Amino acid sequence: MSDAVASQAALRSLADAQPTPYWLDDPDHRPAPRPALVGDEECDLLVVGGGYSGLWTALLAKERDPDRDVVLIEGEEVGWAASGRNGGFCAASLTHGFGNGLARWPGEIAELERLGARNLDAIEEAVARYGIDCDFERTGEIAVATEPHQVAELEEWEREARALGVGEGLTLLDRDAVRAEADSPTFLAGLWDRTGVAMVNPARLAWGLKRACEQAGVRFHEHSPATRLGAHDAGIGVTTPYGRVRARQVALGTNAFPSLLRRVRPYIVPVYDYALMTEPLSEEQRAAIRWHNRQGLSDSANHFHYFRITADNRILWGGYDVLYHYGSRISRDYHQRPETFAKLARHFFRCFPQLEGIRFTHSWGGAIDTCSRFSPFFGTAMDGCVSYAAGFTGLGVGATRFGAEVMLDLLAGERTERTALEMVRKKPLPFPPEPVRWAGIGLTQWSLARSDAQAGRRNLWLKTMDKVGLGFDS
Repeated sequence: MSDAVASQAALRSLADAQPTPYWLDDPDHRPAPRPALVGDEECDLLVVGGGYSGLWTALLAKERDPDRDVVLIEGEEVGWAASGRNGGFCAASLTHGFGNGLARWPGEIAELERLGARNLDAIEEAVARYGIDCDFERTGEIAVATEPHQVAELEEWEREARALGVGEGLTLLDRDAVRAEADSPTFLAGLWDRTGVAMVNPARLAWGLKRACEQAGVRFHEHSPATRLGAHDAGIGVTTPYGRVRARQVALGTNAFPSLLRRVRPYIVPVYDYALMTEPLSEEQRAAIRWHNRQGLSDSANHFHYFRITADNRILWGGYDVLYHYGSRISRDYHQRPETFAKLARHFFRCFPQLEGIRFTHSWGGAIDTCSRFSPFFGTAMDGCVSYAAGFTGLGVGATRFGAEVMLDLLAGERTERTALEMVRKKPLPFPPEPVRWAGIGLTQWSLARSDAQAGRRNLWLKTMDKVGLGFDS
């Protein structure tokens, strides 16, 4: 098939795609929003943000102290933003992958891997204990090589993990073995993390956490964006359009959205990520691609794709383009990007040509928070009465629970195995102000694309960014 014909076929596959996140298009499970905050409230702990970060913080706060009075406010509806729009990869990694963690914290990577595995186990246990219907499947994830140089990278990661004693769940797959798991002519090798990743329905996970929080006594106010934070009498005051909450302590889980603490804003840039969802596969189509073990998959390029099978046998296909808008702008206008969807559709049929003719039913995008080290950072403000966690860079489905534990530890003033970590104690480098920020991110993206096209070779710009600890990833 010529490139022009293939491109037209890819476009036709998008003809019926609804411009909405597949996960949120679920009226049978979507809970009714709680009333907006009107007037004044008081509480022990105010949680700002109704994504995973805020939900886990509220739930864990009640688990630690059932008598603590906890209020959560959300600007839209619970799970509306990144928590309801992601791929549903719930990973044990706290560091955006083993390679990034090893490069940044070689002295504590084994401890970070141990804590990450324990965190994922705790998520699985909470899903079962609270009866959260989110299609939780501990299938693992395969990182696939689609270029020869990526094969060597996967082999090196596996060797390094085993040398540090954290490679027990890893299986290196050659070309035949990886294609026996998921059959694509583009796959050259794979590294299967058998235990460190679960697949979930991300919106139902958020909604299930909301229900668990409410059953524990957390009070919710949705459609109540926080507009200002400041000292108020003996506590902290947070203002919303129609009311105000006075709290002894505040935990900020706003992530990609501008922090109420101005000092935090230079550390975060919001970037837009995009995804497609296919119609359900027939039995013949499932047989054509195998994929019987239902692992999450991702390729190993800088501009990478992530893809997985849903409970109703659709394929989610996302990633590749990561878009930053000047001035760190966030807008609903960016949730749809036809040129990216067309590109993703072409890439999908290149990966799975045996699925020619399948249609996409949903297309969407959304903002994620990233920082210069690609993994979360933490801190406090206002004499330790405010804590925050941000910078999860697309791996927040699992790591936000760990971040919630850290925020609660910091508010309690406790030194724990979490707060003792260098990863927790130190912050990433901030991004420069505009217009240097915009130009630097653009140059980095261009350099990453060139690296993908040149067998992984990194140019002087990328080597310099590596040396100073700045970066940009999805």
